[in-house]
Amino acid sequence: MTGVPASATGGSGRPAPGGKLGAAAVNQASLWNIANLLTMLRLVLVPGFVALMLADGGYDPVWRAWAWAAFAVAMITDVFDGHLARTYNLVTDFGKIADPIADKAIMGAALVCLSSLGDLPWWVTGVILGRELGITLLRFWVIRYGVIPASRGGKIKTLAQGTAVGMYVLALTGPLATFRFWVMAVAVALTVLTGLDYVKQAVVLRRQGMSAERASSDERGAAAKQ
Repeated sequence: MTGVPASATGGSGRPAPGGKLGAAAVNQASLWNIANLLTMLRLVLVPGFVALMLADGGYDPVWRAWAWAAFAVAMITDVFDGHLARTYNLVTDFGKIADPIADKAIMGAALVCLSSLGDLPWWVTGVILGRELGITLLRFWVIRYGVIPASRGGKIKTLAQGTAVGMYVLALTGPLATFRFWVMAVAVALTVLTGLDYVKQAVVLRRQGMSAERASSDERGAAAKQ
């Protein structure tokens, strides 16, 4: 006996392509696509990055260089996994959930490590992480009415944050250390401005959605009276 129900084998003893086992196999295969594997790699890199960042007290230039390499790989895979998923139709429920978690995890780990080592003021970490948390809550607030697409400003903000944090991860000195301060200042400014723009778009989307619901409800009420 194979242990496979006849309904799933089509009566031939072999799993039918359209049977439950066949569907499960397809779903399992879709999970292990290249886009999801890159997302998983970013999640695995988070604890590795923290270990490298804090090795030998967190101030050794060599360990910081290795930490930067891990951070850079995470940022690069962030670009490619989303592009691959959209281009080759590899979007999965796992990817939708894990991708933003991986983004925030590596960035949050870097910011917290830098602030705990005294390299970056805690208020900078608070502004960036607070913005990301606030935007996540806003997404849930308006998800009933639609999704706000990523803007060009948001993409530039992400690039600025990644560049600035990466420069702080490296043990830079001299003019480069001064330059990274201004790169971070730009990143913080973009973080605030794009966050405010997102709030504005979320409020507009919610108002439009509520107006459409009221109009639809009024139409149904009028139709019921006729």
